[in-house]
Amino acid sequence: MYQLYIGNKNYSSWSLRPWLLMTELGISFGEELVPFDEGGSWSKFRRFSPTGLVPCLVDGEITVWDSLAITEYLYESHRSVWPEEVGARAWARCAAAEMHSGFSALRNQCSMNCGVTVRLERIDDALQKDLDRIDELWQQGLDRFGGPFLAGGTFTAVDAFFAPVAMRLAGYGLSLSSASTEYAARLRALSGMQAWVEAALSEPWREEDHEQELIRQGAIVEDRRQPHSIPGA
Repeated sequence: MYQLYIGNKNYSSWSLRPWLLMTELGISFGEELVPFDEGGSWSKFRRFSPTGLVPCLVDGEITVWDSLAITEYLYESHRSVWPEEVGARAWARCAAAEMHSGFSALRNQCSMNCGVTVRLERIDDALQKDLDRIDELWQQGLDRFGGPFLAGGTFTAVDAFFAPVAMRLAGYGLSLSSASTEYAARLRALSGMQAWVEAALSEPWREEDHEQELIRQGAIVEDRRQPHSIPGA
């Protein structure tokens, strides 16, 4: 059985992608959550990940340590990972790769935190540019392939890659077109997404670097997480 190493569900957008993909497609795997440490987790994550980063997939003697590489590795044995039709599959791969390597303003200014709602101080030009491109990309996929998912009627890897964006839209009150807003809501309503968020809200850990990222960008107006447990208290 596959073993998937992930970080905190509350914070780790990279971990969410393969976890949700495998969960929604019914691909069996074991989950090992390794919480982030204060000041960095590189040496701890190096136990299982060559880069000291998550996610990391272990399949017997094979280790795959990048979310896009994990997706392509899974596709070799599970063809439902990408759309069946070649044009839809090419588009989906391009869109997922764009998400994997781009949208730095959205990543930097709106870090994923499943349990809080944040009011941003402002939306600068770089963030608005990212939002406009995501809106354009989503509408293109929905219009071209007919929905309800980005590359057609079934959930595939491209939807998994944009799942953290759906979380950010809700958490930061970010606006897209009505079609894109409805698509994001469909992603958040998936049973796998609901299970991820429920687990994230129950996590007892806080990691200061992630928490400070929120405070730098705006004001926390709601925190739905369980109270932070302080070791030794």
